Amino acid sequence: MRGKVEKQITMLSSLTPDQLVPQGHPIRHIKPIVDNALNELSPIFNRMYAEMGRPSIPPEHLLKSCLLIALYSIRSERQFCERLQYDLLFKWFLGLNIMDPAFDASTFSKNKQRLLDHRVAHEFLGAVVAEARRRKLLSEDHFTVDGTLLESWASLKSFRPKEGGVTGTGGKNPGVSFHGEHRTNTTHESTTDPEARLAKKGAGKEAKLCFAGHVLMENRTGLVVDVVVTRATGTAERETALDMLERVPGSQRITVGADKGYDTRDFVTACREMNVTPHVARRQWSIVDKRTTRHAGYQISQRIRKRIEEIFGWLKTVGGGRKLRYKGVERNQLWAELTTAAYNLVRLAKLEVTYAI
Repeated sequence: MRGKVEKQITMLSSLTPDQLVPQGHPIRHIKPIVDNALNELSPIFNRMYAEMGRPSIPPEHLLKSCLLIALYSIRSERQFCERLQYDLLFKWFLGLNIMDPAFDASTFSKNKQRLLDHRVAHEFLGAVVAEARRRKLLSEDHFTVDGTLLESWASLKSFRPKEGGVTGTGGKNPGVSFHGEHRTNTTHESTTDPEARLAKKGAGKEAKLCFAGHVLMENRTGLVVDVVVTRATGTAERETALDMLERVPGSQRITVGADKGYDTRDFVTACREMNVTPHVARRQWSIVDKRTTRHAGYQISQRIRKRIEEIFGWLKTVGGGRKLRYKGVERNQLWAELTTAAYNLVRLAKLEVTYAI
């Protein structure tokens, strides 16, 4: 027989969000790692706020919210706050009760500078990497480095002469023709995001306003150990790679795999001076000779280094980095550190289930 539609009424309930989240849900493996990392950052959180005054949103809620935005591909902070009002899994992850209201989206913008000043995202990523090290999932000797272009939150129409020349006419969104105009980063800059630079992936590709994203991956389980966002200059990949390699802990000799873009005399020479063996892919006229390529480790590095593309793919599709949401290097660095931390958490959860089986 046909079922009847019954009108919903308000009623008391003893259920908690924890009871409604399935026991086998993958996020249950992620939450304990996040909670432990945030507990380690508690002294930093204490320094971020004054001892007196009106209580604010806990920083733990802000960081967990940023992780959920990356994990569930939520396109904006405002949309996240809307979903937090009714999504019980989100409330469970943040430690809220069912009846607790969602906070306002302006909370993110009001507290973001505080997170930037204390480098909270950097410390959180470090805490996640330290947890992986405690579980003996990190390689301390073998790494891979690579870079990619991240499209900035700026239109090509905003790329105008620095002296203030006007290239478009009429209306709020004027039509602009750049035919016959020679535009370079030296003479032009974006009025929306002055730190973005005009760049392209290769010959024959379209030029876009971009930042450069750089990742250092360890080769054992493919976890991110360092991430940096810089301006998209022609030499940013190699210069930033050397900076990241310098920050690798320990004094032992390490290896670094990379593509042909790193096969330059300056990069290879600098690596060798830093006690780093450069396992870079060879060009036709390569600086890397058989002293390096004859070893089996070189072939292994060349095979494993391609896994770093999985990280960039995840950051751009799941993590929302196909087109950046924020302006400037500093705020996009915050996004990159929290998003790569989310990627590492997903990897740790999968590895925990794999090793448990």
